[in-house]
Parts: sequence; structure tokens; C-alpha cells
Amino acid sequence: MMHTRKIRLMMASAAFLTLAGPAFALDGADVMKKLSAALEVNGTSLAFDKAEADGDVVTASGVKLQVTGQPGESVNIGDVTFEGVEESDDGGYTAETVSFADVNVSEKEDSVSIKDIAIGGLSIPGNAAGGTIDDILLYESFGTGPIDVKVKGKDVFKIASIESNLSRQENDAGFDFDATLAGLYADLSDVEDAKAKDAIEKLDVKQLDGQMTMKGSWELESGNLAVEEYAFDFKNVGRLNIAMDFSGYTLQFLKALQEANKAAQANPNKEEANQAMGLAMLGLMQQLTFNSASIRFDDASITKKALDYAGSQQGVTGEQMAQSLKGLVPIMMAQLNLPELQNQVSAAVNAYLDAPKSLTISAEPEKPVPFPMIMGAAMGAPNTIPSVLGVKVTAND
Repeated sequence: MMHTRKIRLMMASAAFLTLAGPAFALDGADVMKKLSAALEVNGTSLAFDKAEADGDVVTASGVKLQVTGQPGESVNIGDVTFEGVEESDDGGYTAETVSFADVNVSEKEDSVSIKDIAIGGLSIPGNAAGGTIDDILLYESFGTGPIDVKVKGKDVFKIASIESNLSRQENDAGFDFDATLAGLYADLSDVEDAKAKDAIEKLDVKQLDGQMTMKGSWELESGNLAVEEYAFDFKNVGRLNIAMDFSGYTLQFLKALQEANKAAQANPNKEEANQAMGLAMLGLMQQLTFNSASIRFDDASITKKALDYAGSQQGVTGEQMAQSLKGLVPIMMAQLNLPELQNQVSAAVNAYLDAPKSLTISAEPEKPVPFPMIMGAAMGAPNTIPSVLGVKVTAND
């Protein structure tokens, strides 16, 4: 009797697993459809030949990226492999890693190649039309290996690697993000325009070698988007960094912006679409508040070369050109009727031209300024904008 009971129990268990198995199996096509739906809010979508699941691995083949409003035009991505895939409670999916086939596109002597493209910690929302943090297409990391662009068989642009990271803040208050484009290289030696070629040679920028970095945060409730660093740093040229901080960029704002962009992409009348997008942007700008911004350039020898080159075009030395600029700047600034800013700019330019180290233009108002106030000042009294925004110009600090 005991033996019979064991057999019945085993048969019942097998029947249960047989019935339950399909319910837990991944639907590869659904993964791709949900991913495409999440991309559609930004005006793009995915098409694919097939998507097959094997355990927690989903492999999609014949993947193409399409742009809404441009039927018939697409970018071939090829095969995409999702590993460590799990279905979320909201009907979406998460994937530990997403890998892509290397890109190798060529036409005669021109070619583009991108290697080792990968995404880590991908979250695909179940409802991309929702308005919460869980309804956004997110990733934890994105990176590539070497990117190489050749023209006539010669390297003209290269990136050694790309790495970017996105992390959720505590209690899902927002995100911290950073990115690095390392080994950024551009060859300008084959520029054909005679004047441009002469300038490139005199400035000694036939080959540019550097990197791009970015770092910032986004707080969801206040919509505070703070980009602390957005910098381009090239050897023997200098480092240009742009920073900005404004509020009001909430999830609701983002969704409205996506809807406006989606509507513009879908409108076949491009002139009408651009006008509608412009009006939508004006309306959305009313929700933003300006906190601060700055542009800083740290010289790495390009300034002296630029003065020497500009002077040679005028038949004077670089030092004479610098002295000429010192006299010209106050005259130009006087036309703006901004005496306080005029003094700042003149002092900063003089100090920088005497010993080029750094030049900074910053805007830090005492209190955050709503964008409508800035727009009103720009239309009614543009000469008040520097004082409204707290603009300052400094050198070598």
C-alpha cells in the first residue's frame, strides 16, 4: 500500500509540474514587445524576426531599430542576447546582462566598427505609459569596447571605450549617473578646405587625443537635475567643462516631453510638427526653475597658439593680438549697457590673456529663478539678465 501511495504521489507531482511548467516559461517575443513599447515613448521602436527563450536566456535575431515618423528607415542591430532574465511583478522584465553582436559596416574604403557592446542590469517596464520610477526603461551600466571610424582606409575617429553607470538613490528618490568616453581620438589632417587646413596646422591640432566625462544626479520629486560635470579634455588643447542645475524636470515633465516628441515624429507635416513642438516646449519651460550654471575652460597651450595664428592673419604677433583684444573687449561690452559685468569681463580677459590658465563664466542667483522670469527679462529688458541670474566672469582662479 505504501508503495502504491508513493507512485500516486510521484505521478501527481509530475502532472503538476507538467501543467505548471509553461506558466513559468519566459516569452521571448513578449520581452521584445515590452522593450519596444518602452522605447516608443522616445520616438523609436524595435522590430525583430524571432525571439526564443532557453531557461533564463532570451535570444532575439534580426533586430532593427526604427524611428517613428520615418517608415522604411531602420538601423540593423542584428542578434541581441538577454541573460539572467526574470519576469517582474508588474509584468515587465529584468535582465542581468544584454549583449550585442559587434558592429562592422563598410562601404568601399569607409567603415565603422563597434566592439563589445553590453548593458548590465536592464529593467524593462510592464507599463511604459505609467508615471512612476518603475515605468521607465532603466539600466545599471552600459559600455562598449573600441569604436573605429575609417575614411578611405584611414582612422579618422576612435574611442577606446565607453562606460556609463546609473544607480538608484536610497528610497528610489532619484538617480546618480556618470559616463566616460576614454581614448577619444580624431584625425583632422585630411581636411580639404585650404583655410581650415592652415588653421589646423598652425594650431597644431591635426590629431586630437582626449576624453569626455559626465557626472550628475536627478531627484524625482523636485525634478532637480544637476549636471556637475560635462567635460571635454584634450591634450595640448584644454579642458572645457559645462555644469548646470535646474529644477522641475519631474517624471510628469519627462512624460509630457516624450508625448510631445512622439506626436511631432508621427506628424507627416514637418513644418507643422516643428511649430507644435516649439509651442509645447514653451509651455513645458514654464515648469522649470534655474538654479545655477557655469562654463569653465582650463588652458593647455591652445590659447597662445590661437593668438599667434589670429595675429598672423592680421600681420601682427600673438602678443600684439592679445593687447588688441584687451582694448576691443571693453568697447564691445559697452554696447550692452552692463557696466558692472563690463568691468568683470574686462578684468578677467586681461588676466587670462596675460597668463592663460582658466576662464570661468558662472551664473548663481541668490534664489532659484523660474524660467518664465528669465524669458520675460529676455523679451522686456535683456540687459537685466546678468543681474537676474547672478552672472560672474573670472580668470585663473
